[in-house]
Formats: sequence, structure tokens, C-alpha cells
Amino acid sequence: MENTLVQRKQGAVRANRIVLALSRHWLATFLVAWGLYVWLPWLAPIFMRSGLEGPARTIYAIYSTQCHQLPERSFFLFGPQVMYSLDQIHAIWPGGDNPLTLRQFIGNAAMGYKVAWSDRMVSLYTSVWFGAVIYGLLRRRVRPLDWRLLVLLALPLALDGTTHFISDLAGIGQGFRDSNAWLAALTGQALPAWFYAGDALGSFNSWMRLLTGTLMGLGAAWFAFPYAEQYFQETAAAIEAKFRRAGLPM
Repeated sequence: MENTLVQRKQGAVRANRIVLALSRHWLATFLVAWGLYVWLPWLAPIFMRSGLEGPARTIYAIYSTQCHQLPERSFFLFGPQVMYSLDQIHAIWPGGDNPLTLRQFIGNAAMGYKVAWSDRMVSLYTSVWFGAVIYGLLRRRVRPLDWRLLVLLALPLALDGTTHFISDLAGIGQGFRDSNAWLAALTGQALPAWFYAGDALGSFNSWMRLLTGTLMGLGAAWFAFPYAEQYFQETAAAIEAKFRRAGLPM
């Protein structure tokens, strides 16, 4: 019985030391863990280029559970273009506008290989990581973003994502967000035709996905990290006080 009590006490001390270490270094831990999550999709095209098809397809499969991976809305590496139009993809990939077929196209040696998630996912989740870096540099001067401002930053993303979803119900490449005729009429067609139609880099749709995702990601970081800092500081202080009372080294 005595040995069991000693073991339990030792286990509790070890657990508290782990929590204390994480509380003291929570931001570094987040940067490493979240960094693996947001940068791993970029390894898929690198692996494909290097002939490591197995690891590459594993990454594509994992991230396919979180993203539509439509190639016309994804970045490509190692090719002549960063993004390709639906017509360019149709020219070499059969299956029409069925999204379940389209998402299977990962590229080839001539076009390069797509990143394992879409441009919106890149902008949204990667901006959270950069927000963590910025917070780490300015943490002593940053106060939490007001939740009402966070809602305002989320609204453009919600509007853009919802209208894309509704547009896609008409068929990939067939909806009102594919032509953006409403925007052309609103601006008197003052901008080049390529800006209005499609998803190419620099088009209206591309800019909206990148900007709204970045605004939401940075806003989420600004809102959450100061609260996380306060929580982990309080947790570390409580464990340190417990160790001092027990006469244990920290």
C-alpha cells in the first residue's frame, strides 16, 4: 500500500512537471505543433517532385478529410503556373465538373503538383500560425481582440464561403461566383475580364479567399492568444506554489 501511495505521488509530481513545462512554453509548443499541421500540405508536392509518391499521397489523403482539394482553387508547385483554370485542368483530366473526380487531380510533371489543401485553407490556417509568431514578438503589449470585432472579421469569410457554396450547387464552373457577372456590371467592367471570371491567382475570387481567410485567421489569433497566455500563466503559478509548499524543486 505504501509503495502504491509513493508511486501515485511520484506520478502526480511528474504530471505536474509536464503541465508546468507546457504552461511555461505553451506558445513554442503551439508554433511547433500547428506549424507541422499547416506546413505539411506543402510537402505533398515536394514529395511528388522527389518521386516519393507514397508519402505524398498519404498527405493528400489525410488532408482530403478537411478540404475539398479542388485543383482550380489550389496552389501548384514546380510548374509554369501557380494556379490553373478549370479549362486547363479539363484539357488533361477527364471527369467533367464532378467535384469528387476533380479533387483527385494532383498535377503532373508538366504542370507541377498541387498543395494538399486549397488557397482558402492556406490563408486561414497559416495566418493563425503567423499570428502566433507576431503575438510572440508583441505579447507584452497585446490585449485580446473584442469578440464583436472578431465577429466582424469572420463575416467576410462566412459571406464568401456561403456564396461559393451556393454557387457551386449550380455545378463547378457554372455558378454566379464563377462568372461574377454581377461584379462586372457593378463596376462597369472597368477591370480585365480575367479578374471577374474563374479562380486564377489575382482574380476576384482568389483575392476574396485569401483576404477573408487571412483576416479571420489573424483575428482568431489576436482574440485567443492573450486569453491562452493568461490561462497558462495562472496554471504555472498554481503548480509553482504547490511545489514550493511541498519543498520540491522547479
